[in-house]
Amino acid sequence: QLQLVESGGGLVQPGGSLRLSCAASGFTLDYYAIGWFRQAPGKEREGVSCISQSGGSTNYADSVKGRFTISRDNARNTGYLQMNSLKPEDTAIYYCAATLIGCGSVQDEYDYWGQGTQVTVSS
Repeated sequence: QLQLVESGGGLVQPGGSLRLSCAASGFTLDYYAIGWFRQAPGKEREGVSCISQSGGSTNYADSVKGRFTISRDNARNTGYLQMNSLKPEDTAIYYCAATLIGCGSVQDEYDYWGQGTQVTVSS
């Protein structure tokens, strides 16, 4: 079965950190750019970060620059999102997705999506 599975979400206090993982099964992530998206209650899903197939190019939403770091380990067929200095406004369901096209893709151009993992930032 071709799928992405996220893990690592949870409840954290403001200022805390979490590391999300995105594991692929049934296909090789090497050929895909990996994007992270999030959807807060009552809001549209938004792009957070993306990393190219080689890992040599990354981009971030302005709201997370300097706090989040995207990475990938193609040997483990897994992508990661390290989230530091978390704020209550980071609370959302976080999704990873994979696209053959690259980080310039719009959401509809992503080929695979994970089921999402909840991140809650609260004291």
